[in-house]
Amino acid sequence: MRAARSVVAALLLASAAAAQTTQTFEVASVRPSKSDESPYSNFPLGPGDVYVPNGGLFSARNLPLITYIFFAYKIIGNQGQYLVPQLPGWTRTERFDVQAHADGNPGKDDMRLLMRALLADRFHLAMHRETREVPVLALVLAKPGKTGPSLQPHLDTAPCPTNAPNPSQQPTPQMPAPTQTVAGGFPALCNGIFGMPPATPGHQHIGGRNLTLAFLADSLSGGANLGRPMIDKTGLTGTFDFTLEWAREQRLSADPGAEPPTDNPGPSFQEALEDQLGIKLQSDKASINVYVLDHVEHPTEN
Repeated sequence: MRAARSVVAALLLASAAAAQTTQTFEVASVRPSKSDESPYSNFPLGPGDVYVPNGGLFSARNLPLITYIFFAYKIIGNQGQYLVPQLPGWTRTERFDVQAHADGNPGKDDMRLLMRALLADRFHLAMHRETREVPVLALVLAKPGKTGPSLQPHLDTAPCPTNAPNPSQQPTPQMPAPTQTVAGGFPALCNGIFGMPPATPGHQHIGGRNLTLAFLADSLSGGANLGRPMIDKTGLTGTFDFTLEWAREQRLSADPGAEPPTDNPGPSFQEALEDQLGIKLQSDKASINVYVLDHVEHPTEN
């Protein structure tokens, strides 16, 4: 009898999971973008948890399909490195407007599931996951047991909002703007990585709060563009607050008449990583999950 109950429970769980992944927007419109306006979405589409409550509305314009795919599947740097070369070029160059509405007030992860269903329906997108052993760059502590000054354990007692205001709202302590900071110069919003004003013009400056080092490594993998996925091997558990600033790499122009690049003094990415976070990169091999593209095509008509 106990075994029979276990089987029934497993079937019910499987049924619930299937229902969750097949939920769809009540109404949805997908159109090629004809707008010259700046790309827009009514809430952040990054892999973090930062969200703007919106009553079930998904509104975005002038964004390439790859942005919608990354949002729907919560793809960060490591998986992105393997997926991008598989996608046809038009998924990065052609832009689309999406207007959709769901019942209730779904959260960000609910919106991801809804977008997966929309992409499957309109773009016939199909992907599956595989595990592959690949060369990686591992984040390890430069000095055993010691982090840098810009990497601090997150205090659970500190307020940690993840909801941002929409453009018509004024920021509040419960819904701070992405540009607001708290003590230590960390972003006020939690569970995401944000661009911040650099102390030196021309530098890249980012920060985040309440993040695991695995999430940080994965996110840096896409931004640093060092040719390998990054993984966390620091041995540190829990979540952290961080800021990181480094000098952008300047490339020589192929145009012989172009102005030479200006001096951009400052630490390289790897120098900043060690000096500010107390972390260095070490060559290694590891098994990581990657997405494999099965099919995608231009959208069907609404």
